[in-house]
Amino acid sequence: MTESRTDALIASADAHSAHNYHPLPVVVATAEGAWMTDVEGRRYLDMLAGYSALNFGHGNRRLIDAAKAQLERVTLTSRAFHHDRFAEFCTRLAALCGMEMVLPMNTGAEAVETAVKTARKWGYRVKGVPDGRAKIVVASDNFHGRTTTIVSFSTDPEARADFGPYTPGFEIVPYGDLEALNRAVTDETVAVLLEPIQGEAGVLVPPPGYLAGVRELTRERRVLFIADEIQSGLGRTGKTFACEHEGVVPDMYLLGKALGGGVVPVSAAVSSQEVLGVFRPGEHGSTFGGNPLACAVALEVVAMLETGEYQAKATELGEHLHHELGLLVGGGAVRAVRGRGLWAGVDIDPSYGTGREISEKLMDRGVLVKDTHGSTIRIAPPLVISKEDLDWGLDQLRAVLAGDA
Repeated sequence: MTESRTDALIASADAHSAHNYHPLPVVVATAEGAWMTDVEGRRYLDMLAGYSALNFGHGNRRLIDAAKAQLERVTLTSRAFHHDRFAEFCTRLAALCGMEMVLPMNTGAEAVETAVKTARKWGYRVKGVPDGRAKIVVASDNFHGRTTTIVSFSTDPEARADFGPYTPGFEIVPYGDLEALNRAVTDETVAVLLEPIQGEAGVLVPPPGYLAGVRELTRERRVLFIADEIQSGLGRTGKTFACEHEGVVPDMYLLGKALGGGVVPVSAAVSSQEVLGVFRPGEHGSTFGGNPLACAVALEVVAMLETGEYQAKATELGEHLHHELGLLVGGGAVRAVRGRGLWAGVDIDPSYGTGREISEKLMDRGVLVKDTHGSTIRIAPPLVISKEDLDWGLDQLRAVLAGDA
């Protein structure tokens, strides 16, 4: 039998790349909007959107045009020099967040590392915590990235095992438990770092009032509340930020993924002058952080979010998505559905298959999702998806759960 192009490319990748991911056996060649086409010419509905990096869809014309225009001008200066897109990017992003200052980086993990460093320096220079004693409280089942410091406070064995010795200075409490959080906070606590919705854990939404309670507690105890909105932010949940669903404004937003529009990696820590003002030249930085190309694309992302159009669409289609998924609960195959906006975690009864097996069956029917934690699949289509395409994707899920070939 002749080897397909898909098989040949996957075999080559397996032979020459480290096995740090377990992708579905599809090789994408082109994409537009909510659809991707593989090297064999088969089309797939993207119901994952690059873990929210593609909130505005594949090949979004506004973002591609912004990138092309900047490519012709200048792409990198390093932070050794100013460039003409930087000031506007920082100003507009700070305004979108209702904050004062921006510290741009590249990846989400870099934004989290930036937050850790910022909180510690703020704790020593502003709060007066004794040197080397700063503590950051985090939640169990978190996913903030994969650097050695970040996996030090992970509770996921796959992310953490065999990467020690681990960085000290973190205390882990159960997600959604305000009493446990209150007990963990001491005079040496400098920050509470949380995802407003835990994505990798299966799109876990905290109990009502939890985020507001965290905000009140941290304000009373003079502790920074850092919201990791790298997956949940920038329109995904129907608001610009997931924290807005409880009327909460943290001390710092961490942004990434959708900030680069799926075109270039862009991340940022966004906060106040008091917090981000602790840095002096040379204490933190990134060669590519805030580069002209990144700023040009991210500025277009900010402009798109300023209209409220994408937030409104995520709200409208999100209500439809959760209504349709809710009808599947109790029918045998689906045990639970969680989420907000165009973001859902669907727990599959193991007797119907693992999350991976369900994802592969959906792939065979032209829908791409991804599993997590064994029996859960995540659904997070681009915010530009049409209702008709969303319904078609949900029809394929129903067919897979019904055992249709």
